[in-house]
Amino acid sequence: MISIGLAGWGDHDEIYKAGVKAQDKLKEYSKYFSTVEVDSSYYAIHKSDLFQRWVTETTGHFSFLIKAYQGLTGHTRQNYSEADMETMFREFKESISPVIEAGKIKAVLFQYPPWFDCNRNNVALLRSTKERMAGIPVALEFRHQSWFTPEMRDKTLLFMREEGWIHSICDEPQVFPGSVPTILEPTNNDLTIVRFHGRNTGGWTSSGSKDWREVRYLYRYNEEELQEWKENLIKLEKETGEVCVIFNNNSGGDAAANALQLMDLLGLERKQIPPRQMDMFE
Repeated sequence: MISIGLAGWGDHDEIYKAGVKAQDKLKEYSKYFSTVEVDSSYYAIHKSDLFQRWVTETTGHFSFLIKAYQGLTGHTRQNYSEADMETMFREFKESISPVIEAGKIKAVLFQYPPWFDCNRNNVALLRSTKERMAGIPVALEFRHQSWFTPEMRDKTLLFMREEGWIHSICDEPQVFPGSVPTILEPTNNDLTIVRFHGRNTGGWTSSGSKDWREVRYLYRYNEEELQEWKENLIKLEKETGEVCVIFNNNSGGDAAANALQLMDLLGLERKQIPPRQMDMFE
């Protein structure tokens, strides 16, 4: 099984009819895609009522890939005490509990920062995180190439299999050390995640720019690139129960178009997007 979705649902104007209100976009989004990545959970631990509303607004087949709060992955660069970490994990799990109880959780995505390199302390941190998330499917995405050097690649994948981590495979610019190669290896029998970040090499490292977040994911995949990924996904599908694909290349509004294009290439059934209303001056 291959499922395809987008990172967030608020910015994909291509799939919405004119006049759709922000609070109605998730319901509209779910007509076109069966899964979505919740990235707002990275910036704040939401109240559980918000997740409950999202659960209610979506059909029974719909699922959420929820990005872990930044305090849990070290992005804040703060040294939290063990008590602080316990509190954050507890509050985060309470926050997403409506999604879990409704059976709509795809996984919680732990994406670690570019400075999270391969060393004993970080391996221990991953073990601790996995224990704290016991009973909840968790996916792991690295941003430091040291985890996948020729010497460490197989060891990292074995560790992920033994610890029960779902592999989040990346398509992203190869700018070392702050990126990882595309490793087409599932580590979980039930689920593998593939995230398309685009291939904007110049924008990937422009962190000094005020609008670097907008530039980083500015990329549209061409048909040849998607055709190559079609073959990759078919191979992955044979090795894991589900391959969940998320398009994160939305700086220029390309994610929805690329996702629908890939669905067509794979022969997946989908609803046609509404015709675009032309502006009077176009």
